[in-house]
Amino acid sequence: MELIEAFRAVPWFFVGTALVVGLMVGSFLNVVIHRLPKMMDAEWRQQCIEFLHPEQAENSPAGDKPRYNLVVPRSACPSCGHNISAIENVPVLSYLFLGGRCKACRAPIGLRYPAVEALTGLLTGFVAWHFGVTWSALFAIVFVWALVALTFIDADTTLLPDDITLPLLWLGLMVNTGGLFVDLRSAVIGAVAGYLILWLVFWAFKLATGKEGMGYGDFKLLAAIGAWLGWQTLPLVILLSAAVGTVVGIAGIILKGRDKGAKLPFGPYLAAAGFIALIWGQPLNMWYLGRMPG
Repeated sequence: MELIEAFRAVPWFFVGTALVVGLMVGSFLNVVIHRLPKMMDAEWRQQCIEFLHPEQAENSPAGDKPRYNLVVPRSACPSCGHNISAIENVPVLSYLFLGGRCKACRAPIGLRYPAVEALTGLLTGFVAWHFGVTWSALFAIVFVWALVALTFIDADTTLLPDDITLPLLWLGLMVNTGGLFVDLRSAVIGAVAGYLILWLVFWAFKLATGKEGMGYGDFKLLAAIGAWLGWQTLPLVILLSAAVGTVVGIAGIILKGRDKGAKLPFGPYLAAAGFIALIWGQPLNMWYLGRMPG
């Protein structure tokens, strides 16, 4: 309670604390972004073996395989296998201190790692500043952390893991049982409508072209956004994500010569639109509705 009172008395202390926590969470999100798709792939492969070759699965029990999850093994340099110590894992600062290179073999460290940490920290601090010392700030920060992880996983793999989208959806409904962001009715309708809208678009496109224009993870992510922010924000989210995705897609074709039929992940644009709707959704909706005739 004393800490909360200190946060309320000195708002910038709260924002600074949130930023530091966000940097640390960003370091963990790097692990999630890197490892979760690999864990999913290993699980799928194991399921295929169990279904297609049950005798092989019986002779190779899962317990014989080395553990690989979000905790073990320790993070290591992909070039030389050097285990990264705690002091080498300080968000952003370690990267700068080491000059962007592994301490052991001096292989370059990808800029993406400190970028994810810095982005997560800045977004966390901004959300804390926007909502103040409230329950809304706490849950909005969790929402943003999930969006960051989903953005980079989808950008890397075109996957939106159920391990993140489904808990995010249920958490959105739970926090809105008390009307934290919207009333529960709007949240439930938002979850259902968010899923069905993209499901209908998916099937309309598939029937018209014979191709799949998006994945089921996109349906679940929009459903989660609807559960958090209500059905009223869905038109804004869809409009923003489609507009940004179109611009980026055209730019990729013109500037990089990308194949017109290349797969373009939609999750990052949904996530970005979801963040915009979280912060500015209400005024943007009011502005849009105010410009409509009649």
